[in-house]
Formats: sequence, structure tokens, C-alpha cells
Amino acid sequence: MTTIGLIITIASAVIAAAMAVYLLIWYRHTMPARIKEMHEEAKKDAEVIKQKKLLEVKEKFLNKKAELEKEVQQRNQQIQQGENRIKQREISLNQRQDELNRRKSEQENERKRLEQQQALLQKKEEELGQRLENLIAQERTQLEKISGLTADEARERLVETLKDEAKTEAASYINEIMDDAKMTANKEAKRIVIQTIQRVATETAVENSVTVFHIDNDDVKGRIIGREGRNIRALEAAAGVEIVVDDTPEAIVISGFDPVRREIARLALHQLVADGRIHPARIEEVVSKVKKQIDEEILEIGKRTAIDLGIHGLHPELIRIVGKMKYRSSYGQNLLQHARETANLCAVMASELGLNAKKAKRAGLLHDIGKVPDEEPEMPHALYGAKLAEKYKEKPDICNAIGAHHEEMEMTSLIAPIVQVCDAISGARPGARREIAEAYIKRLKDLEDIAMSYPGVTKTYAIQAGRELRVIVGADQIDDKQIETLSTDIATKIQNEMTYPGQVKITVIRETRAVSYAK
Repeated sequence: MTTIGLIITIASAVIAAAMAVYLLIWYRHTMPARIKEMHEEAKKDAEVIKQKKLLEVKEKFLNKKAELEKEVQQRNQQIQQGENRIKQREISLNQRQDELNRRKSEQENERKRLEQQQALLQKKEEELGQRLENLIAQERTQLEKISGLTADEARERLVETLKDEAKTEAASYINEIMDDAKMTANKEAKRIVIQTIQRVATETAVENSVTVFHIDNDDVKGRIIGREGRNIRALEAAAGVEIVVDDTPEAIVISGFDPVRREIARLALHQLVADGRIHPARIEEVVSKVKKQIDEEILEIGKRTAIDLGIHGLHPELIRIVGKMKYRSSYGQNLLQHARETANLCAVMASELGLNAKKAKRAGLLHDIGKVPDEEPEMPHALYGAKLAEKYKEKPDICNAIGAHHEEMEMTSLIAPIVQVCDAISGARPGARREIAEAYIKRLKDLEDIAMSYPGVTKTYAIQAGRELRVIVGADQIDDKQIETLSTDIATKIQNEMTYPGQVKITVIRETRAVSYAK
């Protein structure tokens, strides 16, 4: 068995060696071909990769080219827009140049007319002188024929006669010149006023006492109303408006005579609906934040108005008052729009008259600042506005123009009548004002002021077109028994001092709140 195993082992070794020799010979013969084949495959792969990279580079190049072409196109558009603006400015400058040429031509014609009149007057004076000389010669001849007269007496008689005749002739010439000057002045004044009105045009007044708040679906209405109406009552009490939720699809109506309150309620509703948390405490917090935002917006409006009109150096408080004009109206005419229009009219008219256009524009913008006081003054708005302007270091002629635009103080500068005329032009054009709305707003304001005059009252809101007055009192100042007396007293005072249609419901609200914070 051992021999057979040894033979098998030797045979296996011989076979293995033969196979190894065979594989080595096969490898030596086939390896160059394999290497060549692998080399070819590598070249093909490299070529493919090269093609891919070329395609990628080409694609990036095309994309970059497209971006550059787009950028070049945008630059070309910007250049084109700049050229258009330059062309518009050039047209505007050409128009101004034509206007200046026209004025120069008119002045030249006026100068020539005056020169002609002067020449005519000089000619008449020469003729008068010649006539005087002839008369003197004739009178001297006659006096020489009259016996009993000395030379001095004849001279005195001649002088008196000539004086009377010269006075008559001179008076006649003076009357003709004055009549001509009056006709020319009236014609020029009418031209200036008409040209001023034509160059400044604005929209007619739009009266609006409600704001529509749009919602995505009617399910939001239930959340705004809240359980037993507590949310909507809290919003009405905080903002001082009336919220009307009816069958109108996807809309809630905010009613109130004060545009600032309506805007605060609208923005507060928008934030509450977007946030989703609607409850009384959250409502009061949001309304308080919105009020601060509105105050900032008022200041920004005032700054932007001053910049647009080119008025610089206004006191910050005057800028805030100008911004508040956006939320006030005068007989239905928006007060800020009226002030801007009056300022532009003043500038145009002052330029036509050769006065300081910047001062006139400044006075025109500020002439109605007395209509937006933080506290109710006991004087006309023109005088109060002049007092405010003087307080915030405006120049005396500006203060006088503000206070005298309703003839409640004496005019001491040429700007004052310009402001008065331009204020009348702005308010008198068709559709500018509506007295009914102004009387309505004043009646609602008077309702609130009467209630605020009682001690313990913290807030008052006139709602439902003045048919209801809600009075909020401090819980620490008035008890439950006193609110009934207060409601009766307010109703009696309103009945005795005011005139109004129908009846007014007075609702006095007293509530106690306890607020704590978990930290």
C-alpha cells in the first residue's frame, strides 16, 4: 500500500508539474494578445471618457454662453431703459426750455409794449411842449395888445393858464395808463390761476367707512366669533370698530368712522387668522402690536411725503403729523392728498409770481396740520396749526401762512394769500369734498368726547353708524351700581347737547381681569 501511494503521489506530482509547464507555456503565448486586447479596451474607455468630458465641457460652455447672453441682454435692457429715461428727461427739459422761451418771448413783447407806450408818452410830452410854446407865444402877443398890463402880470396869467391845461392833460394820460395796467393785471392773474390748476390734477374724493376682510373659507368665521361671541367682542372692544359677520361668502366687514381703527382691526385679523390662535388675550396682544406698527408706518409716510415734495428740515413731530393725515379726511377729501395737492399748487403759483417756491410748498403742506391733533384744541385748526408750526421752529412767514389761510389772523407775507387761494382751489374742484361725511364723522367724535368727559371712563367707541355708544370704565374707579347712573347721565347729556337721527344706545362695560404668568 505504501508503494502504491508513493507511486500515486509521484504521478500526481508529475501531472501537476506537466500542467504547470503547460499553463506557463500557454500564458507566455496568450499574454501579449491579452495585454494588447486590454490596451485596446483601455484606449476605447479613455476615448469614451474623453468624449463624455468633451460633451460636459461643451454643455458647460453652452450654459455659460447662455448665461452670458442673458446677462448681456439684461445689461442691454438696463441700458435701453436708461436711454429711455434720458430721452424722457430730454423731452421734459425741451418742454421746460420751450416754456422758458415762451415766457421770455412774452416778457420781450411786454418790454416792447412798454417801450412803445413810453415812446408814445414822450411823443405826447413833446407835442404838449410844442403846444405850450405856441400858447405862450399867442398869449404873449395878446398880452402885448392889452393895455394896462405889465410884463410880470402877463407872465403870471400865462403860467396859471398853462398849469391848469397841463394838469388836465396829465390826469387824462395817467387815467389811461392806470386803466391799461388794471386790465393787464387781471388778465395775467387769471392766466396764472388757470395755468396752475391745469398743471396740477388729482383724483376726486372717495368716501369709505367700511373695510372688507377676505378669508379663504367660511369656517374661519366661527373661530373669529368664538364661543358665545367672546372673540369678536374682544376684537371690537380692543380696536374700537364693529365687526359684521353675515352670509357674505369669504368676507368679513369691518365698520368704523376712523380709518386708523379699521386698518388696525384689518391687520390684526390678518395676523390672527394666519397664526390660528384666536382668543381674547391673544387678540389684545396682536391689536397692541399692530398699533405700534401703524405708528411706525405713519412716521414713514410722513418722511416719504417730505422727500417726494423735496421739503427738508422738518421737525420729526411735524413729519409724524403729516403721516397721520393719510388716515384723516376733510369733507370726504383725504387730508394728505389735499395737503400734497395744495403744496404743489403753491409751488407753481409762487414760481409764476417770482416768489420763493420752496417756502410756498412747505406752507402748503403744513397748512392743515391743526386738523390732526393728538388732543382736541379749543381753537380753530388754522390757529392751532400756526401754534404747532411755531412750536417746532418753523419760520414766521410759514406760521403766518398756516394761521391766516382762513383769515383768522392778519396776513403779513405774500405766501399767505397764495396758500389761501391754493387751499380753495384744491377743495373747490368738482368731486373733491363731501360735507355729509364730515358732519357724520364729527357727530361720532362728539359722541365719544361726551362720554370721555366723565371720570372713570377709559375708552369710548361709537359704532353702528352712531346708533350705539360703548363706554368702557375702570373696575377700580366705578362699581356695578354706578354704571347704571353713568349710562343715564351720558344719555341725558347727549339728548340735551346733540342733534341726531333716531336714538342712541349707551352701553357701559365694566369688567375685572386677573393676569398671571407661568414661568
